[in-house]
Amino acid sequence: MDSAPPSSTSSTSSPPTPASYSEVEASTEFGQLRRSYRNFTFPVTVAFIAWYLLYVVLSSYADSFMGTKIVGNINVAFVLGLAQFVTTFLIAWLYSRYANAKLDPGAAALKSRLEEAE
Repeated sequence: MDSAPPSSTSSTSSPPTPASYSEVEASTEFGQLRRSYRNFTFPVTVAFIAWYLLYVVLSSYADSFMGTKIVGNINVAFVLGLAQFVTTFLIAWLYSRYANAKLDPGAAALKSRLEEAE
């Protein structure tokens, strides 16, 4: 099946020109959108990498601490390892909420502005 996906624009419109993309890229709105993206992703990425490296360092050098039993055969290493997965899903959920609230409206506005320039 080689059917093309449905187009959201009319078939008579032409794609935006490189000049249109350059104009949008130079706009204040695009700069704000990029800044907003970076304000979320950079700190969260740094925090998660630090959290992950802490887990690795503790696993390598703090055997007695990581081996401390919490309940039954469940130790600190197991709980922190599961917390890595929980943290990953939490970050994905938070980013989804952040993007829906802060990034998507700005991106949609830029997209419509670019499509109007056609």
